[in-house]
This record gives sequence, structure tokens and C-alpha cells, in this order.
Amino acid sequence: VDSKRLRTTANKRENRVDSRTIYVGHRPCPDTEAFIPSKFCDNRIVSSKYTVWNFLPKNLFEQFRRIANFYFLIIFLVQVIVDTPTSPVTSGLPLFFVITVTAIKQGYEDWLRHKADNEVNKYPVTVLEDGRSVKKESEKIKVGDVVEVVEDETFPCDLILLQSSREDGTCFVTTASLDGESNHKTHYTVPDTEKDLQALPATIECEQPQPDLYKFVGRMHIYKPEQEPAVRSLGPENLLLKGATLKNTKKIYGVAVYTGMETKMALNYQGKSQKRSAVEKSINAFLLVYLCILISKAVVCTTLKYVWQSKEGQDEPWYNQKTQKEKDTNMYLKMFTDFLSFMVLFNFIIPVSMYVTVEMQKFLGSFFITWDKDFFDPEIQEGALVNTSDLNEELGQVEYVFTDKTGTLTQNNMEFIECCIDGFQYKHRDTRSELDGFTVTDGPEKEELFLRALCLCHTVQVKEAGSEVLADQVDGIDGLLLPQPEEERGFIASSPDEIALVRGAMEYGFTFLGLESKSMKIKNRENNIEEYKLLHVLNFDPVRRRMSVIVQTKSGETLLFCKGADSSIFPRVRPEEVDRIRMHVERNATEGYRTLCVAYKQLSAEEYAVADTGLREARLALQDREQKLMAMYNQVETGMSLIGATAVEDRLQEEAAETMEALQGAGMKVWVLTGDKMETAKSTCYACRLFQRGTELLELTVRTLEDGRLKLYLMTSNLVSFLSCRSWSTANQDYGFIIDGATLSLVMNPPREADASQYRSLFLQICQNCTAVLCCRMAPLQKAQIVKMVKNSKGSPITLSIGDGANDVSMILEAHVGIGIKGKEGRQAVRNSDYAIPKLKHLKKLLLAHGHLYYVRIAHLVQYFFYKNLCFILPQFLYQFFCGYSQQPLYDAAYLTMYNICFTSMPILAYSLLEQHISMEILLDNAALYREIANNAMLRWRPFLYWTVLGIFQGLLFFFGVRFLFSNPALQDNGQVFGNWSYGTIVFTVLVFTVTLKLALDTRHWTWINHFVIWGSLAFYVFFSFFWGGIIWPFLKQQRLYFVFANMLSSVSAWLVIIILILLSLLPEILLVVLRKPRGPHSRQVYLFLPFPF
Repeated sequence: VDSKRLRTTANKRENRVDSRTIYVGHRPCPDTEAFIPSKFCDNRIVSSKYTVWNFLPKNLFEQFRRIANFYFLIIFLVQVIVDTPTSPVTSGLPLFFVITVTAIKQGYEDWLRHKADNEVNKYPVTVLEDGRSVKKESEKIKVGDVVEVVEDETFPCDLILLQSSREDGTCFVTTASLDGESNHKTHYTVPDTEKDLQALPATIECEQPQPDLYKFVGRMHIYKPEQEPAVRSLGPENLLLKGATLKNTKKIYGVAVYTGMETKMALNYQGKSQKRSAVEKSINAFLLVYLCILISKAVVCTTLKYVWQSKEGQDEPWYNQKTQKEKDTNMYLKMFTDFLSFMVLFNFIIPVSMYVTVEMQKFLGSFFITWDKDFFDPEIQEGALVNTSDLNEELGQVEYVFTDKTGTLTQNNMEFIECCIDGFQYKHRDTRSELDGFTVTDGPEKEELFLRALCLCHTVQVKEAGSEVLADQVDGIDGLLLPQPEEERGFIASSPDEIALVRGAMEYGFTFLGLESKSMKIKNRENNIEEYKLLHVLNFDPVRRRMSVIVQTKSGETLLFCKGADSSIFPRVRPEEVDRIRMHVERNATEGYRTLCVAYKQLSAEEYAVADTGLREARLALQDREQKLMAMYNQVETGMSLIGATAVEDRLQEEAAETMEALQGAGMKVWVLTGDKMETAKSTCYACRLFQRGTELLELTVRTLEDGRLKLYLMTSNLVSFLSCRSWSTANQDYGFIIDGATLSLVMNPPREADASQYRSLFLQICQNCTAVLCCRMAPLQKAQIVKMVKNSKGSPITLSIGDGANDVSMILEAHVGIGIKGKEGRQAVRNSDYAIPKLKHLKKLLLAHGHLYYVRIAHLVQYFFYKNLCFILPQFLYQFFCGYSQQPLYDAAYLTMYNICFTSMPILAYSLLEQHISMEILLDNAALYREIANNAMLRWRPFLYWTVLGIFQGLLFFFGVRFLFSNPALQDNGQVFGNWSYGTIVFTVLVFTVTLKLALDTRHWTWINHFVIWGSLAFYVFFSFFWGGIIWPFLKQQRLYFVFANMLSSVSAWLVIIILILLSLLPEILLVVLRKPRGPHSRQVYLFLPFPF
């Protein structure tokens, strides 16, 4: 006892920093140091970003971190400080509009978060205080409070379960809002806690808050008068998480251990790393080009101004004498302010409103995915979900698809097919054994032992008749009812495999009746009830790939039953037993079935005592508990006897093969990353048509690497021989590549670090030359490593990951685009994805139709914005050559301000939301059309150059066409001449009509909305011009456009020039469309919309 106490004290000192001590019910405990209640955070949840006080400064700071916004702020300040030719309103108003719209959107989203927080924080809860139940608001719960929760309520904070209304001291919980899994999980009360919680003197020592939902390490000291404190280990099975819901249990009591922002739910509430699309990178590159054009224009004009003024009489003409102040100004300072003035005059070449339009296009465009009826799945009554609208266009640029197998390519709907017991094969459809090349040895004894193992080695719960669910339940999806009407019961499990095996055992006469107070009951073939005491459960984990139970029979025998993957069971049993089973396992795997091996071991009293002590000590450890438990599990699970193996079928998802074929037809490379066996995964790849019958498979697995010492040498030579065989092979030959997790870890982490990059580049070279790649026996982290390696390879290809389970989250987060499937392995993948779809078949339309269209729309939007602003500002630049570089504006301030906000913004927004240059049916039928826009084809430098040249051509035409008109002095009936504001207004009118009609020419899919915004924008421009120039506005110092527009339209010559210039501007575009020949098999559908042949 003394040594125990010393060890406990030493552990306490060792872990003081990393752990916290909680006094249950805030009661000081006897025999402890002075009672000093620790200060922990309150139970308030804060998910909002802003408060009323910090919204304005914080939001403005975030918005001005964007380069474009900051640039326009600088321009605005220059206009305010320096005497510039245009009013500060011209750049201030568009900037104000952009900032206001973004602030309103972000403010509204944050208000919704505040609202949700208040609902949680003000929720009424019941707390035990001084022997009575007290109602409180959730935010007032403190660490150490004993909280009461009733059925169907969510837990208000992280609680340790002290008491349950169920007799066996368990409670059922669903964690749908945490990890999306709607299956019932079982949690256990701490053993030996008193019924009267008010008189429970206890402390809990546990780890500091950390975000892993499935890990918890702690221990509870229960103090009894004049006795040594009892120490009980606490694990995840005792912890009830905030956000989880109590099910099938009338009432529980728990003590709060983590509250508020320290709960696991709050620690998991963190934004995913921001994913940026390739289009944004193109925008930034184009912006730099236009910034260079802007600076060049300003430098040219400033230089020419001073060259022109250096001539005699030009600097100070007799009619415009300089003031004394102007004469005293430093010449270099004057040059700098002139340069800034020209920058301000030409700054509209950089389109500030493009950012808002792109944001709106992405946000509104994402609704089309949500609204698509083809994505609706009647089985789960749900459609597609968009978590990130920033990546819509990336869906049209995918080069690599990484997919999980189970639940993604397959249905994760398990059906027991057959089993093999001691060399005999038992088919599911008839329960008689078939001789399969082996003689009968042990007969029914081995059979019954095997079936008992299936009935006992699992974590399945039984739902009694009369409860709300009578069917098997896995993640909320109902299975089949049991056939016995007198004992109609359903099963609840976290994995569909477990239910399939328990129901398989039932077919052979062994029925699992349930677990009550650590006692497992099964009904055997003679309808007798057998009882087993459950001593320990050695939980399944992906590293061990097996799970075990230790049970005690009525006669006192202690048995260990273990089931797991063949790779983890075979090394732990006698070699002579393996040969009898291996043949069946490999054959079943080749047929595409999921196989599990079953083994057992009889433990002597000494062996069990050692195992029991070791397991209990490991569970009490506060530090390295996982590692200590793993070591104990591995120690116990040795020297077992192999009984048999099971085969469970996981059917393919509907249209899985057609979907994979379409993706490959679209030029995408498909990689299957799975934790399953190679044979099973290989047969699934054949069934999905990823591997064809003629595909030559290149295999690099542990099986092909014989001797451990020669592994790396062999691997290198294998890789080199693969590559050389690829180079001399015929071009028509398809190759498939298979690698497993163990070999991959050698590729990624060779003993000599110097070889790492060489191996990786070799590995990538092989993979890139293969039509499909299969990576089997993968750990979740390895999946993410592969995605990262391809993502960072030469050319930075766009990657997409698709999966349905928690083990796929790492690769979903790593890829450029992550897609979750609303499957049976919970909703963790969906919560972490960018897009979620109900079935794999929906991926085809998401990429080939929606992705293609989104990319074309946004690419056109970006190019069009730069083009229309170049057309807009080039005449302004040319005008400086005819006005003595005096920074005289060509357009009125109202036109400068309204051009991007009102006159040309709506048509391109409507186009970028509704355009379908090719109908969705054709896009789905011709997967190869996807290749036409691959590698960011529409935002490369060649199309960008085309749009720029078009903008320059039209800008020159507008300016010099109108100048040609003005060479005639008498443009009006009364012989009066037009002034400079009429000149600018005619140019602006031609400009607005040309860029709008150019978009009308590009539109292939007309709707009433397109008609409304295109013709409506033009009508609004005409109406605004009449209105703006037809009234004397009291707030304007000078009214430049008073009756200018109306006067201009009274001239027939002006009408004629406007019409001719519009037609001449659009003529090259019309000729290009008419004369351009389509190239390639699918170009006929594509060439019409592409702005330049490339």
C-alpha cells in the first residue's frame, strides 16, 4: 500500500503541469492538502469573430489587407491630399461600395454566429447544489459541478459519467453533431461511485484540454473514511462530450471536467486552412501586368509633359501665368505630384469591382449545386452540400482524383457470404459444410468455438423489442429485422462489418442476446442460454488492425477471442494453422470480399493475472497511456490458435464503373487509396474498370520485396526496371501500378535521407505514366502524404480527394478540392469537405458539367473585366497627347464612378451565373470536352494577350473615330461646335454599347434574366445621361454635362459615328467566329466560346 501511495504521489508531481485536479461538487476531500479551488474558464461558447465595439476597426483592417483594396485606399488618399484632375468621389465611391457590401455580408454571418452562441449559452440546465436540483443557464456551469441530463438532451459541457438510470451503469450517446456518426455509442459510469452523489468525496485528475475527440486520460480518487483512497481509471468511455445527445437512457449525472472554450467540441471548432483557387493566382498575375501598364502610362505622360513644357512659351503661356507659390515649388516635388495625378487619372484600369463580382459569382453560383435535383438522394432525403464556394472553378481543373474504396467505390453495406472453419468452407445460402480439400478433424467443436467467437468478439449492442428501433442500426441507417418473431430485436454497432458477422453467426444457430452488467449472453443451437463474464475489451485500432475480448465461462475458464485482418493475425498464431486458412482468405479477397481471421487463446490463471494487472495499470497511466496499452495488447495477443476466417461482401456503389470511366475519359488520373488488402482492392479496381483486362500491372509491395536487408536495393532496381519497361513498351499498352503502405513508407522515409528525393521522383515518374494507381494497406496519414506529394510535384496539378469516413479527413483537407460522401461511416468527412454529395455517381456531373461551366464562366468574367477597363482608360491616355498633358479628364466624374458599378456590372454577373456555352447533356456524354479547358486553358497568357489586343484596338478606334468626326467643325444644325465634354460623352457612349454588345455576342445560353440585364443596362445608361444632364444639381460646383447628352443626340453625324464605331469595333469578333475552323473531334462544341484558338 505504501509503495502504491508513493507511486501515486510521484505520478502526481510528475504530471502536475500537464493535468488538472477537479473537486467533485466543489467539496474539499479529507487527507489532502489545503483545498484551493482552481480557476477554470466558464461555460460560455464564443464562435463569433466580432463584437459591437471591434467590428468596424477589425473588419476594416481585414479588408484593407487585400492588395486591391489597399491600392484603392492609397489612390483615394492621393486624390484627397494632392490637387488631382478627378474628384476623390470617383475612386472613393466604388471603394466604399465594395467595403460596405463585404462588411454587411461578414457582419450578417457573424450576427448568425452570435445568435447560435446565445441559444447554446442561455439553454436551461439542471445542476445539483446542496442536495437539490437547481435550474441554471448553460453558461453558468463551472468545472466540478454535478449536472443532470435527461433523455434526448445534449450535454452542456464535457462530463465524466457518475450515475445512470440504467441498471448496468451504462448510457447510450449519439455524437452526430461532433463527428457526424449517428450510431449509438456506449459509455460507462465510474465503478464504485456511491448512489448519493451529494456525499461523494472524490477528486478527478485528468489531462489538460486537447481536441482529439477519441482520447481522454484521467483517474478518479474516491475517498472513504479511514480507508486508502480508491483509484479508478478514466478513459474516453467515461467521458460524455458537449454536443453529444443522450439516447435510450432516462437520466444521467455527470461532473463537469471541461467547460466553454475548453470543451473538445470548441477546440475542434477551428477554421480549415484557406484554400485558394488557381484562378485567383491568374488574377494576381494579370493585375501585375495592368499595374505595370498603369505605371508606364503615368511615367510616359509625366516625361512628355516636362519635355513639352521645356519648349519656349509652352510652360508659362501669356494667358496662364504661374502664381508665386507655383514658382517657388521644388521641381522634383512637382514632378512627383504630377506622376501621382496621372496615376489617379488612369487608375480605373485596375478593376476594384471585379473582386466583389467574383465573390458574388462564387457565392450565388454555389446555390446551383445545392439546387440540382440530380444530386438529391431519396434514400437519405438529402442533396449536395457546399461548404466552400471559393473553389467552384477548381472543379473544372482537376487532374488527379484520389478516392477511398470502402463506402466510396463500394456501398459499405456488408452481407455475410461465407466462412471457413479449420479448412472447411461454409456457404451462407446453405448451412451444410462443404469439403474443400481438407479432411474433417475436430468436427462440430471447432465450428461451435468459431461461432461463439463471432458472438462474443465485438462491441454490438442489442435493441430490445418494443423500443423505437427494431432494425439493425449503423449510423442511423436501418438494416433488416431479425427473423425470429418471438425475439424481434435489432443490433446497434459502430461498424457495418460487426452486424454482418453477428447476423452471420445467427444463420448457423448462435444468437447474441445482449450484454447486461458485464455479462454476455448467447443462445446456442440447442436453444440453451450461455453466459460469459466480460473481463476486458481490447479495442480495435487502425495500427493493430484487430480487436479482442477476454471472457470467463461459467466453469471458470478464461478465454481470449481475437478477430482482425489476416496480416495482423497470421504472425500471432501457429504457422501450421495458417496454411489451412490462407488459401481461402486469398481466394475470397480475389473475389472482392472483405476477410477477417478469427483466433482464440485459453489463458491460465497466472497469465490472466499478469494481463489483468498490466491492463489496469496501463489504463491508470496519465502519461503515454496509449503506448502502454498498445504494448499490453500486443503482449496478450500472442500464441493464439487460428480457428477460421469470414468473408463479407461490400457491393459496388451504383454507377461506380461508369463514373470512373468518365473521369478517365476526361483526362483525370484516378488513384485508389485504401486500408484494405491488396487482393480485395485489386478486384474492386477491376470491377470499377480502373484496371482493364489488358492492363499490365506493376506491383511494388512487401510481397515483391523478399529479404528485409535487400529491400531498398531491390526496390530501387524494381523502380528502374519498371521505368525502362515503360519506355520501350508500345504506346498502346495501359499500365496499372500497385503499392502498399509498408513499401510506401520506405519510399517516403528511406534510411538514408539523401535517397529520399531520388526515390520520390522515381515513384512519381512511374505513377504519372500509369492510367490508374492502387495504394493499399494505407494509414490515414499516408493517404495525406501521397496527396501532398502529387500536389507539390512539377506543374502543381490540381488534386481532388473523395471519401466518406473519418480516416479520409486528412486527405480531404490536404487536396485542393475535398469531397465528402454522405455515407455510413459518419459525417466527419462531410464536415471537413469543401463539397458533399450523397453518392459517388454524382461526382461525374459535379466535375464534367458544373465544374466545366463554373471554370468557363469565371475565366470569361476575369478576362472581360480587364478588357472593358482597358477600353475605358486607353482613350483617356490618348487624350493627354491633345491637351498638353494637363491631366484633363476625358469623362465626367459621374461616368468614371458609375462605369464599373452600374453600367457594365450586371450583364457580366448574369453571364457568369447562367452561361451554358454547351448544354449539360453534351458535357456529360462527351467526357473528353473536359480536356479542352484543362491546365487553366482560358486564363493563360495567350487568351489574355488576345483580350488585351482587342481592348487596345477598340480603345484606339473609339478615340480616333470620334476625333475624325470632330474634324468637321459644324456638327449641329445651328453651326455650333461640340466641346470637350461632348467628345468624351460620345466616346463613353460608344464604349458602353460596345462592351455590353460584345458580351451579348459571347452569350450562348439566353434567358430572360440575360435579356433584362443587357438591354436594361443600356437603357439605364441612356436614362441616367438624360437625367444627370437635364437637371441643375445644387451640390455640384460646376455642371459639366448640363444638356450635353441631349445636345449630342440632336446631331445626325454623332448618331452615325456612334453606330459605325460600334459595328467596326465588333466586326473582328464576328469575322473570327465565322471564319475560325474548329480543330479536333470535340472542338465543334467548344470553339464558339473560346476567345482565341490555342
